[in-house]
Amino acid sequence: MFFWDLTAWSAENVIWRVVMAMILGGVIGIDRGVKRRGGGARTDAAVCLGAAMVMITGQYMEVRYPGAADMARMASQVVSGVGFLGAGSIIVSGHQVKGLTSAAGIWVCACVGLAVGIGFVDGAILVTAVLLLGLHVLPFVEQKVYQYSGYMILYVEVSDSKSGSALLHKLQQDGCKVDRFEVDRSGGRQSMTIMLTIRIPRKLDQKEYLERLELFKGILSLDSL
Repeated sequence: MFFWDLTAWSAENVIWRVVMAMILGGVIGIDRGVKRRGGGARTDAAVCLGAAMVMITGQYMEVRYPGAADMARMASQVVSGVGFLGAGSIIVSGHQVKGLTSAAGIWVCACVGLAVGIGFVDGAILVTAVLLLGLHVLPFVEQKVYQYSGYMILYVEVSDSKSGSALLHKLQQDGCKVDRFEVDRSGGRQSMTIMLTIRIPRKLDQKEYLERLELFKGILSLDSL
């Protein structure tokens, strides 16, 4: 506890824990819902409230039946069991995986609920505040860092293997460092998909360079991450 001690078993403390679990889970869910990502306020609030109830039940059993409950074990079951909700929010679309942040947010909601349920409310509030701050600030930091790193992931569909070899040769000629080069020939077609991780020299503008690559002979489509 830092400032607010709700660990003692009393009706008032239990009510406060339930209310705070609903509020903190709802706040995290609303933040994700505003961006149209994740399950939204209802899902996150329900996860947080359910996790809190597990810990409240564990403490109740310890008070009424000493030695009959293992609260640490109950908490571990929540942390591992909430994974099915996170998995349901992950979507694989084409070459991109979406929903990982939402899945992580649901998992954090469960952890916040466990903390609230055992009475560590001020710690749960602190984690919620830091989580929301990170979700809003880190994207801008990532954008700046990635912009100057020069690293990019490219998904390129080429007409044949000769075009793929020519593309690799061009990248090397332009001074690009190729970290990974994987070829997918599934589907029995003559065309193939190449996944590359490259580092573009700082002297080249990423956007302009990709536009030039799209015009390269033999490239049917090009996506970048």
